[in-house]
Amino acid sequence: MSFKAGYVALVGEPNVGKSTLLNGLLGQKLSIVTPKPQTTRHKIAGILTKQDFQIVFLDTPGLIKPRYALQEVMMAFSNAALHDADIVVFILDASGAAKSLKNLSVLSRSFPKGTPVFLALNKIDLVKKNEILPLIHSANEVYPFKEIIPVSALTGENLEDLENTIVKYLPDGHAFYPEDYVSDRDERFFVSELVREEIFKTFKEEVPYSTTVEIEEFREKDDERKTYIRAIIYVEKESQKGIIIGKKGAALKQIGQESRKQIEELIGHEVFLELFVKVRDGWRDDKKTLSRLGYK
Repeated sequence: MSFKAGYVALVGEPNVGKSTLLNGLLGQKLSIVTPKPQTTRHKIAGILTKQDFQIVFLDTPGLIKPRYALQEVMMAFSNAALHDADIVVFILDASGAAKSLKNLSVLSRSFPKGTPVFLALNKIDLVKKNEILPLIHSANEVYPFKEIIPVSALTGENLEDLENTIVKYLPDGHAFYPEDYVSDRDERFFVSELVREEIFKTFKEEVPYSTTVEIEEFREKDDERKTYIRAIIYVEKESQKGIIIGKKGAALKQIGQESRKQIEELIGHEVFLELFVKVRDGWRDDKKTLSRLGYK
């Protein structure tokens, strides 16, 4: 029996549902998801392995014009995914497609030549059925997509069709990862992401974008089925530190409680989580600090 394997980049503007789509295709939560744009900061590999194929999906930060060094690194991750991919899946928000189509002609200039590019017209659960065909026609006029698949990452509609279409275009080859792998990232990375997800859910405006999370300690006690985790939340200003901690530590406590539930579900046993907040002025624009924090 022949086997197919390849890399598939999931790209698009912020908040079009790339991470939700990845999670839906994998059948489990891998990438963090919040209603805020630019939640994803890294290139994250999600691995789907079945009897006759392996797809390595690359979830990427939303395509933007960078304003500071962190965003420059984020766009470097997205561009690397585009050029590593055997297939590119460009995701468009059907509920806001008119605006996105205006940007498509510019964004499509970054698509690598010779690589099949699909359009996943996402969030079709939010539009009327008779609006979908005109959107497909309009998108085809802007860029010659190899395939266009209307989907809903949230409800799962047509995700199987998208998977099957991807498999048709995959090159013959061998698996890149063992069949039980779901990502190339380790638990420490996903723990830091879960804490950051809770920060994005809890706070408004600029505060979440000025934060990052570093796992300082991650160890298991042999005599107890418990993992001890010490995490540092970095902010850029002293005023932001006060917001994250909250009155009498209430906000930080809530972040810890909600994060711990998600982390225990990820790890599969009890977790003792300690959170600390530190100010690192201008970390988003400091390339050395970004590199040390894993943004490289």
